[in-house]
Amino acid sequence: PIYYADERAKALMTENEELRAQLIATFGAQTYTPDGTLNRAYLAGIVFQNDEKLAQLNALVHPIVQQDGERWQALQQDAPYTLREAALLFESGIYRSLDKIIVVTAPEDLRIARVVARDQTTPAAVRARMDKQWPEERKVALADFVIYNDGEQLLIPQVLDIHKQLLGETKKLCTNRP
Repeated sequence: PIYYADERAKALMTENEELRAQLIATFGAQTYTPDGTLNRAYLAGIVFQNDEKLAQLNALVHPIVQQDGERWQALQQDAPYTLREAALLFESGIYRSLDKIIVVTAPEDLRIARVVARDQTTPAAVRARMDKQWPEERKVALADFVIYNDGEQLLIPQVLDIHKQLLGETKKLCTNRP
């Protein structure tokens, strides 16, 4: 099972009434559109231009997402292992609570092109976001496993190798229990 932290953060920013109220109090009523949808463009325009505002947003959202992830984790007792996918895994500090870390990496120009295509944004806007994140090299240095998604190396063999290793480790943990 996989916990998608970014998707959950977006959902919680809409569904969690306490978080909604805090976001409106901090960033203004325009944080949500008249129909109640999170105004991501408005919020991004504020936080990616101001480090203090970004820190405020993270301080509000990250603890709620962490709690949500812990509740989700508690429901996964039968899984041999679980995964948490998050763009800000390192920046949020969540990585410290994980047993193993998998980093998916690609050359910077390819990462930028992919985000531009996915989010219908500009390379400059993507770079501004990336500048607020940890450097890729720092993340890779902390990783237990690295998946190279550069368009040249096959992904499935890399994923299957990690899966096999993780299953092997969980089997060791189970057989070493008293």
